[in-house]
Amino acid sequence: MIRTENIEKSFGEKKILNSISIKFEPGKTNLIIGQSGSGKTVLMKSLVGLHEIDSGHIYFDDRNFTLLKEKDRKSIRKEIGILFQGGALFDSLSVEGNIMFPLNMHTNYNYKKKLERVNFCLKKVDLPNSNNLMPGELSGGMVKRVAIARAIALNPKYLFCDEPNSGLDPRTASIIDNLIFDLTKEFNMTTVINTHDLNSVLEIGDKISYIHQGNLWWEGNNKEILKSDNEELNDFIYTNELTRRLRK
Repeated sequence: MIRTENIEKSFGEKKILNSISIKFEPGKTNLIIGQSGSGKTVLMKSLVGLHEIDSGHIYFDDRNFTLLKEKDRKSIRKEIGILFQGGALFDSLSVEGNIMFPLNMHTNYNYKKKLERVNFCLKKVDLPNSNNLMPGELSGGMVKRVAIARAIALNPKYLFCDEPNSGLDPRTASIIDNLIFDLTKEFNMTTVINTHDLNSVLEIGDKISYIHQGNLWWEGNNKEILKSDNEELNDFIYTNELTRRLRK
């Protein structure tokens, strides 16, 4: 589990996060949604330590990440997998090299054991025997699946996904959603997804946190969100024609 207690973050005089307290639960896909500029990206970056918060606390299970020194945060970072927007594969490395990269950095495994882990991860994302392909040879969906394989290479307890469906067609986006959902359940990961994709919200939103102007404005799941009487959430949701039809 990851939880935040009253975290706040400002840039200059502009407050971005205002006393945010959220629990992100293990074995669930925890989605962060909100309009552009709402603070959801700053929230995710704060969770992984890319931004230092001004006040409050961030806990990974019972460990207070906020109070740890940088060297002490490394043990937690080894338990974190990150799926970057766009995949962010290394163009000069093969599929195998990309997935092996975190294993090279954070383990003392020999090559045989690292290769076994690479192949295991490729099988999990339905890309067996693609080790020698280069990123330039992959479709957009394949790039995302390789990026997911890399993100789970260290068998993380916590998985962060930044706009995992960005740039994908609806069918491929749904495949990626379901892959993340299935892996979350299988490995009981605490998965946090920053998204603007309402199809993702409706398909895999085990827990949804709506951020509005830096505040936690609503929490619920994908069954509750269409029945909400939260005015700002509804304004955000029902700009989408699909969700307007579903509510009727």
